Formats: sequence, C-alpha cells, structure tokens
Amino acid sequence: MNKKTVRDVDLQNKRVLLRADYNVPVQNGVITDDYRIKQSLPTVQYILEQPGTSLVIISHLGRPEGHPDKENSLEPAAEALGELLGKPVRLVPDCVGDAVKQATGELKPGEVLLLENLRFHSEEEANSSDFAKAIIEAAGAQIFVQDGFGVVHRAHASTDAIAKLLPSVAGLLLEKEVEAIAGAMQDPTKPLMTIVGGAKITDKIDILNRFIDIADCVAIGGAMANNFLAAEGIKVGKSLVEQEALEMTQEVMQKAKQTETKRPFSFLVPVDVVVSGKMDGTAPTRVIDLSNHALADIEAYPKKPEPSAFEIGDGEMILDIGPVSAGIIAGAVKMSKTVIWNGAMGVTETKGLAGAHNPFAYGTRVIVDAMIGTSRQHQNRPFTLVGGGDTVGYVEQEGLVEEFSHVSTGGGASLELMAGRSLPGVEVLEDK
Repeated sequence: MNKKTVRDVDLQNKRVLLRADYNVPVQNGVITDDYRIKQSLPTVQYILEQPGTSLVIISHLGRPEGHPDKENSLEPAAEALGELLGKPVRLVPDCVGDAVKQATGELKPGEVLLLENLRFHSEEEANSSDFAKAIIEAAGAQIFVQDGFGVVHRAHASTDAIAKLLPSVAGLLLEKEVEAIAGAMQDPTKPLMTIVGGAKITDKIDILNRFIDIADCVAIGGAMANNFLAAEGIKVGKSLVEQEALEMTQEVMQKAKQTETKRPFSFLVPVDVVVSGKMDGTAPTRVIDLSNHALADIEAYPKKPEPSAFEIGDGEMILDIGPVSAGIIAGAVKMSKTVIWNGAMGVTETKGLAGAHNPFAYGTRVIVDAMIGTSRQHQNRPFTLVGGGDTVGYVEQEGLVEEFSHVSTGGGASLELMAGRSLPGVEVLEDK
C-alpha cells in the first residue's frame, strides 16, 4: 500500500468526508448482514478520536435509477452505525443542496452525519465533477477519506472526481484490504492454493489465468465447473453452462495442462457431482461419479451398472461437487500454506427439508473444515483469504468470519485486485 492513510495526515479540527461502503442487504427495512458496517468502524472511530474533528459519511445502496426510492434509503445503515458507535447518527435526506448545508453547519466536533444514497443522483455513476463539488460544498469538507473498498474498482464521482478536488487518503479498511489481497497474490507463503467457484466463468477468467500463473494448485467448483465438464465432452443435463464461453474454457484448460508439464502444479476439476431435478431442494439428490465410475460399480456389484448410474440425465442439473472431489480439494488445502477462496462449491443457499442438512452445501462445508480445522485447534492452518460477495455471505451466515485470516468486503474490487488490475479509487489517492 503506497498511498497515504488517515494516519499520515493531520485531521485535528477538520471536517472529514468519508466514503464508506454501506451497500448492505436490507429486507423490509432491516439489515440482514451488517459486516461492511462493522468493518468500517476502526476508520470511523479513528477519525472521531481526533480533537475537534467532525465526520460526514457518504455511501450508496442498491441500484436505484438515479432518483430517490424508499427501498434504497440508507436510513437502516444510519441506525445500525449509531448502535455500533453508541451515539446518534443522523441521516440527511439528500447528499447535496441546502438541507445538507444546514445539517453540516450544525455539526459539532465528534458528531457524525450520514448523507442519503449517492445513487439517487445519476451524476454519481457518471463521475460528474460538478456533482463531486456540490457534495464537498454541502458537507463543508476539508479532507476526503476513501474507505469503500467495495466500490474502488469503479470511477464514480465519490471514488474518482471527489478525490481530485480535496486532499485524499485511504481509510484503515481500504489499507487492510489492499495489503491482505495484494500480499497474498504477490508474496504468498507457498504452497499457494486457490479455490474458485461461483456461477460464471466469464466473471473470473482473468483471475483464473493469473492463478494458473502463480498458484501451486487451482481447484474449480460451483456452476462454473459445468463449463469445464462440458468442454471435456461430459453431458451435463440441464445444468447452467455459458455456451458462449466454452472456447474460453478450453483455452484455460489448455493453459493449465501446459503448466502441469512445466512445474509442480495441479488443476482440479470435479470428478464427481451432486445432481437433482430441482434446485429448490424438493427433489431427491444423487452422486454421479464422472471419472472411473467406482461408486456406480460398488453400488451395482456383482452386476455391471447401467449407464444411467454414472451419467447425468437430461432432466438433472449439477448443484454441488461430490464427496470425492471435496475430499481431493480438502487434502490439497491441508498441504497448503496460503489459500485464496472465491466462490462456493454448490448452491449453498438452498435449505434442507424436514431438518436435513442443506442438500448442496456439503462440498463447501468439507472444504471450509479443511481450511479452518474442525477442532478449531488446527496448528497448521493456512493463511486464508475469502473474497466475493456470495462467499462472504456464506461465511457470515455460518458464523465463521473470525476463523479466516481475512474476509474481504469487496466483491468486484477484490477480483480486480487479484487479477492484477489497478483500482481507480485507489490510484487517485495521495502517494506516501
């Protein structure tokens, strides 16, 4: 991290404008996951500890169409932040204009204001310099702190234009995120293993190529793995496949095979899968052995198994990796010193019926246990970095955030950083 942070500048008696990422899930006005808000607290508290300093926070929520709507109001975030800080956090009903000027004019040292959703104005995503000036003027801001890691891969008014108009530095969360992710990518303790899941290969093609370059082992899971199976000529039934990306998938596989001939490297694609006729968990599941058909042979003995025993039916879809694949990946995890995990192995959000375990979360759970150790006294735990919104959501839902070395708050931003791309919202900050 070669950018100045809040620790490198004098904040005393200043009005600080903080860009946080409070884009959190809200249902019926209630936040269902406050991880991003909690992760912003060290920066918020550090700023408020400086004598005479007052704080104005800006953020976005959801994807409003450039105009106010109640569903995407930051009011729940203001309430949650106030509870976490133990002091009132007032929400101002806009982020520019006279109402903001009046509210910030009354702001005393040690007090916090949260301005309403930036994306209620289309100028935010258009990276409008005039909009950035209007925010600064309304807030009375003297210094800008960028701490919204989840948005720094975008050049918006609150990540780019605003930082060109004020002295601008990084917050503590942004510093922590960049150092953890860049460190794991550029100077990991070896062996380095990367586990990549999720739905679309097109979203992750760049990090897959980068991982093949730098990792000792790359394991593939989630719906993305269907593309690799289809590219190998395996029938995948009605599984999700990105047909337009099959050629791209074959190129990745070719690169992986070439890497395996040049140095010690493993590229793991599922050898068995869990299939079902429905994704909602209401239909039976079965394990299909795609490689040597050992499961089918054992179950059918002494008869020869029917082809249907080891082939995915036209009406079935792959919804998780199988137990053998999970065991292979877990074994590789145990041999690694650094593990980067992005994307679940199956449809972990499908709930089990009648008290049964979630039917498509077994693969993910086996691998998580290998990463963090089921005993919690695992002496050889690797350094574990978790990135990607859905993966982080799963880790939080299971109450395991503290068990991992670093759980990122940024989905797209962490992918961009892993792929080796520069982040506009970081590049624009002042150098050390």
